[in-house]
Amino acid sequence: MEERLKKIRIQDLRQKQRYESGEPLSKRFIKKFDKKSELLNENAEAHFVLDEYHSDDENGSQPMGHTGTRKQEGLSATSMNLMEKLGMFAELSTEKGDMEPTDETKIYYCSRTHSQLTQFIHEMRKVKLRPPSWLGAAVQSSAAEQIDPLVVKHLPLASRKNLCINQKVSKLGSAVAINERCLELQRPDVPQNHKCTFLPTKENESLVNDFRDHTLAKIRDIEDLGTIGKNIGICPYYAARATVKPSEASHMFVTLPYPLLLQKFAREALEISLKGHVIIIDEAHNLMDAISNIYSIVVTQSQVNRCRHQLRVYLQKFRNQLKGKNRVYITQVVRLLDSVSACIENTVITNGAANGSLDVGEILAGKGVDQINLFKLMHYLGESRLARKVEAYATFTEEQEQKSILNRSSSSIPVLTHVQTFFQTLTNPTSEGRFFYEKNEGGEISLKYMLLDPTYHFREIVENAKAVILAGGTMSPMDDYVRHLFAYVNPDRLKLWSCGHIIPKENLIVWPVARGSSGIDFDFTYSKRDSPSTIDVLGQSLFKISTVIPDGVVVFFPSYSYLDQVVLRWQKGGSRAASSIWDRLSSQKTIFQESKDAVGVDDVLGEYTKAIGEGRGSLLLSVIGGKMSEGINFSDKLGRGVIAVGLPFPNMQSAQWKAKIEYIEKSVIDQGGSKDAGKAAGRDFYENACMRAVNQSIGRAIRHQNDFASIILLDRRYKTERITSKLPGWIRQSIVQSKGDESFHDVIDSLETFFQSKRDC
Repeated sequence: MEERLKKIRIQDLRQKQRYESGEPLSKRFIKKFDKKSELLNENAEAHFVLDEYHSDDENGSQPMGHTGTRKQEGLSATSMNLMEKLGMFAELSTEKGDMEPTDETKIYYCSRTHSQLTQFIHEMRKVKLRPPSWLGAAVQSSAAEQIDPLVVKHLPLASRKNLCINQKVSKLGSAVAINERCLELQRPDVPQNHKCTFLPTKENESLVNDFRDHTLAKIRDIEDLGTIGKNIGICPYYAARATVKPSEASHMFVTLPYPLLLQKFAREALEISLKGHVIIIDEAHNLMDAISNIYSIVVTQSQVNRCRHQLRVYLQKFRNQLKGKNRVYITQVVRLLDSVSACIENTVITNGAANGSLDVGEILAGKGVDQINLFKLMHYLGESRLARKVEAYATFTEEQEQKSILNRSSSSIPVLTHVQTFFQTLTNPTSEGRFFYEKNEGGEISLKYMLLDPTYHFREIVENAKAVILAGGTMSPMDDYVRHLFAYVNPDRLKLWSCGHIIPKENLIVWPVARGSSGIDFDFTYSKRDSPSTIDVLGQSLFKISTVIPDGVVVFFPSYSYLDQVVLRWQKGGSRAASSIWDRLSSQKTIFQESKDAVGVDDVLGEYTKAIGEGRGSLLLSVIGGKMSEGINFSDKLGRGVIAVGLPFPNMQSAQWKAKIEYIEKSVIDQGGSKDAGKAAGRDFYENACMRAVNQSIGRAIRHQNDFASIILLDRRYKTERITSKLPGWIRQSIVQSKGDESFHDVIDSLETFFQSKRDC
């Protein structure tokens, strides 16, 4: 290996010397591209015309790219040409063959958000590894020689939005807009002096190697990659792609967010091969929902109408310049859009319900749509880049009419690209997902494709990887992961493991509370939770709880709408009361409320923390499944008490949840189970979805070894074994064992004793 590494270092040095001593080839072509730019200026609309399309035959087969078999990898001809131009597909010479690094085992660590990945990277920096055993003799023979501890090889991967260093592109804000603009700048018809100067090429390959060496020299985070890219002058997004390729770095960690691992096209774009590698998915309680959301899509009536308008304008302008199959396929796209639009309009007329399910045949019922080969049409849309041409021309015409770009409803996002993704779902097997319609408060109808079975999309990851580890602190109940992600795996290969919490049992007290301070049952079922007496008793009980729990208390409600309803009731007050419930709560602790909008979350947390630091205490009203329920650490004084109000069961009457339960029941029956077993599986899935959200919220309380807190569960259903059994083991072991006849005052006394014991320590 050392001999091979030596050759690679020599080769890298020669590449760098050639780059520093000679003029890059790209400069020699600037004049050529400038001439082309002049021609484009003479006819500004010419580059909006589609190239002649010859890419398919009657069997729908795909042509070979310039590299022959590489077309089998599923890349479009445009992508192949671009990647060849970047030198990414250059054939290996005989000289390079023995110097190509072998692909040692990598560990892919995946989590939901970049902030969670940053926390993991911070912990990685604390790890100190001993030198390997084979260095022992060398150390003994030369005691004076100091051997540095081994550095963990780590590469963080992210999207263009997180890594782009071209200010003109990154300022667009939207991830889709940044992606589209980046690809636009790489088009062959873009003048060289207008292309992105940070893009890796054959001439600056040594800069990519510099980026690789600097990145792997220390444990870096996403921000570090941006800084390195700026200093070296190379795009971090594309340079990181080169770094993740087969590497001699044994057991290198690669961190990346969910979408980059779970989406097949994202893995292909980053050239990530999972074959023989280890996959760790953290915060795995989100995994099934994440897969479903990634492969589900919503298209609105206004988006369809905008597509139709843009395509008709485009056809009107370039009809005479479009030849052969371009004209045929664009006509098919228009026909398909008309069919989708008609489906939306007919849905409004024939269905009075605000939401419901649709059959794919209803969406494809338009005139002549049955003559369209959807697979060939999807292939054409991918190869021709029609969406980008149409949107670019729409932008051009708006600018010509002196319309401000700020007034564009699409915010620089090609709406046809979005609708094209929806079209792709029309080719999916009916067993995998369903179509739905939904009318919003403004009366606009949207169509949604929802993935029902995540198995297929996750199976490829499982079958390629050496090992797959799902990890999380609040994954209970765990049955769903086995049933819906690993049903095809031999049970002998599955290992389920759960451990207690890092804290001693005495540092947590858990109270399921069935009755409030006035003796009224806590019944927060959907049909009874709106009762004014229930809401009032809830406020009175929270007031008494807040008097005995010091510092910060976080209260999680089942939904934003219910939280708003409760707050409104508390602020009104009763006719005989000297002050409202809200005023009484405010007199005990400073109240903060989570907003449904993402804006202001950090400000609310900052003010909440500040009030606790000033010694008065705070009460934070939040929502289960909301922004405060995940990724926020309410450690120490920030979360001495965490309270769950009710159970956030999804609406079983919604078309989407009906479809989910029907799918679960049918799957059990198809596998040989009885009808009763199917109904039991559906009920379990429904309850588990609710309890995973609860567990994630109440798990915010304990964050380190010396932390202590209380968890109060307000609802009579928390007293049932069926619900209690779905709590994590470390929470169940701290539940106060009651005789069943305890009063609310017993709860208050118990909490007071618990916190008094912590003050005495």
